[in-house]
Amino acid sequence: QIQLVESGGGLVQVGDSLRLSCAATGETLSRQTVAWFRQAPGLERDFVAVIRGTGGHTYYSDSVKGRFTIARDNAKNTVYLQLSGLKIEDTAIYYCAASKSAILSSLRFPRTYDNWGQGTQVTVSS
Repeated sequence: QIQLVESGGGLVQVGDSLRLSCAATGETLSRQTVAWFRQAPGLERDFVAVIRGTGGHTYYSDSVKGRFTIARDNAKNTVYLQLSGLKIEDTAIYYCAASKSAILSSLRFPRTYDNWGQGTQVTVSS
């Protein structure tokens, strides 16, 4: 059974950068589709970015495109989310999730993913 652990969150100011990590144990992430979602208080869990297990294609939500970058390091069994140009509205708990069988049309939906981490808080202040 795979376990995912996020880290790297924190309190930053507008315009700052952070790198979130999603480290896996129990199974390899290299062939799994791994996504990042975020959830602000009182709101639904929203798609942020995804990297596919086959081919490594990446997709982003419109709200983070050009500012966030998702990448994987297979040697470390870890997927990263680089956050740049942070805005106050980026404040949320960030979760990583993995799936062995995600299809293209379902990548943005939380129900696609079988395994989730516990989340890491990102707070952006002015």
